Parts: sequence; C-alpha cells; structure tokens
Amino acid sequence: MSLLLSRSPFARLMCLAGALVCAGAACAQHASAARAEAHSPGTSGPPVEALNWPTRPVRLVVGFGGGSSPDFVARVLAEPLAKALGQPVIVENRPGASGNIAADIVAKSSDRHTVGILINGNMTIAKVLNPSISYDPQKDLMPLSIICTAPLVLAATPEVAKTDARDFLEAARAAGNKWSYGTPGIGTIGHLGMELLKTRTGIGAVHVPYQGNPQVITALGGGQLQLALLPPGLAEPQVKAGKLRAIGVTSARRSALVPDYPSLQEAGLKGFELEIWTAAAAPASLPAPIARRLNEVLAEIIRSPEVQQKLFQHGYEAVGISGEALLHRVKADTAALAQIIASQGIKLE
Repeated sequence: MSLLLSRSPFARLMCLAGALVCAGAACAQHASAARAEAHSPGTSGPPVEALNWPTRPVRLVVGFGGGSSPDFVARVLAEPLAKALGQPVIVENRPGASGNIAADIVAKSSDRHTVGILINGNMTIAKVLNPSISYDPQKDLMPLSIICTAPLVLAATPEVAKTDARDFLEAARAAGNKWSYGTPGIGTIGHLGMELLKTRTGIGAVHVPYQGNPQVITALGGGQLQLALLPPGLAEPQVKAGKLRAIGVTSARRSALVPDYPSLQEAGLKGFELEIWTAAAAPASLPAPIARRLNEVLAEIIRSPEVQQKLFQHGYEAVGISGEALLHRVKADTAALAQIIASQGIKLE
C-alpha cells in the first residue's frame, strides 16, 4: 500500500502555484461557481464590499498552542497581513481535538473577519474520522490558499536509533509493541503516516497522542517515546543538539529543507511519500469578493522573500496557491487518507 498526498513533486506544485496566482481574479474562485455567484455583487469594477473590508481587526484562529508549527506560520503572516489590510491581525490559539476545535470555530463564524490557519486533517478527513463533528470540511470551509508544505522526518531517540534506516526499521520490528510513537493527536498526518509506515514495515509501535508536537518532543526527550514523525523545523534543532536522530524523510527524494537526511525510499520503502501542509481557510459563508481579496493578499505575502525565508528556516517551503487549487488538493487528499483510516480502522475515541 502506498500513499501519495501530492499528485506531483513539490517543484511541479510550485509551478502550478505560480501559474494559478498569476491568473488574477480567476485564481480566487471558491468551492463552487454557484457559491461564488451567490456572493458576487454583480457589478463591474472592484466590488465595494471587498474595498471596504476589513472594518475591524482580523483574527487568525490556530488549532494548536504556542510553539506549534501552525502557530509559527500564523505569526509569520500576522504582521504583513495587518499592514496589507490596514487593520490589526490577532492570532488566537484554540487547541484541542487535533485542531478541529479551531476549524469548527472558523466554520461557524459569521463576522467576516475570522480566518483559520489549519493543517491537512482539519480540511480533509475530520468528518471521516468522526462523523459526529459539527462541521463538514468540504461544505463549511472555504479554501483560501496552501501557505506552506513539508515532508515529515522519522525521528528517534539516540538510545534506539541505529546507524542507518534499514537497521533502525529492523530494530523497530523486533521491539514489537514495547516501543511507542507520539503524535499531535488522532487523525493527524503524523498519526496516519506512522500507521501507514507500520503496515509497510511490520513495526508494532503503540500510538500515544499529545496536544501538540512540542509535547511529543518533550516526551521523546524524557524517554516516554521512542519515535515520531515530526516536521523538519521541529526535528532538526533536536537532531543538531544530539537529542534525536533523524532516520529519514517521507519525501520521494531528499528534501531541500534537510538535505543531509536520507529519504525513506532510500531505505527500501518504494512509493512511500507523505506531505504535511498548512493552509488558510474561511467560513463558507464569506462573500466571494472578500475571499478573492484575501487570496490575493495572502499570495503576495507568501511570495515575499522575507516570508519565504522565515518559513524555510522553520522547515517549510512556501506555496501560496489559489482557493480553487486548494479545493482540488483537499478532495484528493481526503480520498487518499480515507483509505488509510478505513484499512487501519482508525477512529476518534
């Protein structure tokens, strides 16, 4: 079984992003033409509604606590976004339920000044994992843009890490359920990716969910865990400090973010490719002219060298694609991740 969450290598995605962003107003189309038509002012020239927006501070709702990667991304965007919009931009952390509490807040917001900084799962398989949640990602959220992407790093404590990935995977198989792995929560990419890795390698490590990756790293340092799939920006400082060992990355080949780390495909896991992304989304009720303006402003900010550098230093490659392109990505990733959930019987407890 293999999982390909990006339909093409990252470079191809970047090329698509550039083409879509340069398409002007068309690159801000939304979940459906009907929805866009319903919110369109129907007059020529710049929509007055968008020109007059925002009229109050804008809040960026993040589903994880301070120090998490989504929190970092939100704070990188906040200042330039405030400058571009002419209103304060406030980062609001609402952690819990693997980021779904924040996504639910965004979906139900009606103030036209709330934007979510969300991870893959919040916009894809949240409803697949838990049919009882009160929002539907594909109906209640309006995709604005993927902000940044990255592979994951399979990291382990120095006590269990071996000299290369093949030896490590053999040791992990031999350990059975005596080893544990940590994630930011059930249904996150770190969780689904590790379950996929288990099916491909025969590893039996037990899942232990935490509130966020900073807590996972603390548990690794304390010996409560042996391994985890972590974003490069969080894993690399721990590796450099000698607190963790990098076994490999989940990209098809070595990543520019951490070029010294081998890919897991080099260890024989052919076709194993996994990517995390952080995106901006609004309530589905947001008028189309405002969403178009938000997409255009976000694209310009994400393209700026300063923001690209900050994201890269934190372990992410900047993207900045249109809402329409993100909608296609959401549908594709939902289908791929749902297969893992079904095959492994993963459910929210």
